[in-house]
Amino acid sequence: MSNTMLMNPFRDIERLLSDAARPSGTFAMPMDVFRDGENFVVKVDLPGVAPESIDVDVEDRTLTIRAERRDEEQREGFEWLVRERPAGSVARQMTLGTSLATDRISASFEDGVLRVTIPVAEEAKPRKISIERGGSRTQLTS
Repeated sequence: MSNTMLMNPFRDIERLLSDAARPSGTFAMPMDVFRDGENFVVKVDLPGVAPESIDVDVEDRTLTIRAERRDEEQREGFEWLVRERPAGSVARQMTLGTSLATDRISASFEDGVLRVTIPVAEEAKPRKISIERGGSRTQLTS
């Protein structure tokens, strides 16, 4: 079993709006989560969403991402012929492990993709520990 499998600080709660149970008028919020060096990164596809409608917060080790895609402005003479891009609100939540620095989370939004960067906490990073043996010190990596 790889180290990544053993030390994964994310435990995906559940999608608030699964594909099967999603009410009409809402859209999907697909995401990828990966480790990039000393950070975990969450990338969420939010096409057609205005940056000011995105809300990212963390409370009690729960990361919540909310977004809203607004309806097309309808005017006189406007008639839908095909409508496959629903509007509405959507949210995702993830429980964050204790080995993450929730006070240093950052987020950016570009080309319809939200990127949330969550650093590994200093206390969770590998460190060297000195061990004294017969008057000499040896360094071990933990």
